Amino acid sequence: MKLYTRTGDKGTTAVIGARVEKDDLRVEAYGTVDECNAFVGQAMAELKDHEALFNDILEELETVQHELFDCGGDLANFSEKRPFKLKQENIEQLEEKIDAHLQQAKPLERFILPGGSKPGSTLHICRTIARRAERRIVSLQKEQKIHPLTLSYMNRVSDYFFIVSRIVNARLHVNDVEYVRSAKVFNRGRRIESNEE
Repeated sequence: MKLYTRTGDKGTTAVIGARVEKDDLRVEAYGTVDECNAFVGQAMAELKDHEALFNDILEELETVQHELFDCGGDLANFSEKRPFKLKQENIEQLEEKIDAHLQQAKPLERFILPGGSKPGSTLHICRTIARRAERRIVSLQKEQKIHPLTLSYMNRVSDYFFIVSRIVNARLHVNDVEYVRSAKVFNRGRRIESNEE
């Protein structure tokens, strides 16, 4: 089996049930999810330098990687003849993890700067790419029918990356840095724990 097929040399690629241009919104959406997944892999490689401290996080991130693959596959599913893989329970389980981590995190009053430890910084990159994937999915759904859970999942997983970056920094004894010109935005009774909604 050869790694290259030459079938994409003229700027098209195969999705499930069709062949489309490589700059198609559908390809852009699942490609951005794939980019996010690659950075999750980088974060995991960095966390393995402190494996005993982050066994639980590493296990969660591996699950997220599988779910991101599912999300990308669902976005590539043009024909809808193949059943979608993402389920509502995937989102609910992610919410449970977010809530559990939130109980461990120091409360925030202001926005924070992305950064801190090396793995914490990489998880912030995961968050921003997940937000970009979310924007691409919004654009895609204006033009084509998609599995609606892909948007919900990417919205939730970006929140997950935010809180996990904070947990990672805290376990490594690295403080979050508040954005100095931020108003107090996390003390109004609103359930916000991310720099974005």
